[in-house]
Amino acid sequence: MVNDVKYSTVKIGDKASMTKTVTEYDVYTFAGLSGDFNPVHVNAEFAKNTIFKERIAHGVLSASFISAVIGTALPGANTIYLGQELAFKAPVKIGDTVTATVEVIEKIVSKNRLVLNTIATNQNGVVVIEGKATVMKKD
Repeated sequence: MVNDVKYSTVKIGDKASMTKTVTEYDVYTFAGLSGDFNPVHVNAEFAKNTIFKERIAHGVLSASFISAVIGTALPGANTIYLGQELAFKAPVKIGDTVTATVEVIEKIVSKNRLVLNTIATNQNGVVVIEGKATVMKKD
């Protein structure tokens, strides 16, 4: 169920997260949707000769889990993404379980905006993405 959090009830420090295991299907589907068929994502033989030694998921696929948290949990439905800074810290491999977490770090009441710390970690607690998002709620 999609949350519909009112900004008036949101507090600095509020957090929400979601967890998803990245599958081969996810990677191929994302490649098809985005048009990004970089062989490091879709060609096992090619990927063996990269620094990763195996296929990795698209960085933006993992970042989309952050968007999912923002649009469904915190702040929830009818939130508009205004900006996202991302730093990709480690690869996400097929079979990794990624937890995306957002935390409210600033409220800009006059503009009906929130600034969120955004982070994604794998099943071993390794940070794979760090960033900051600015969002606006359309009530």
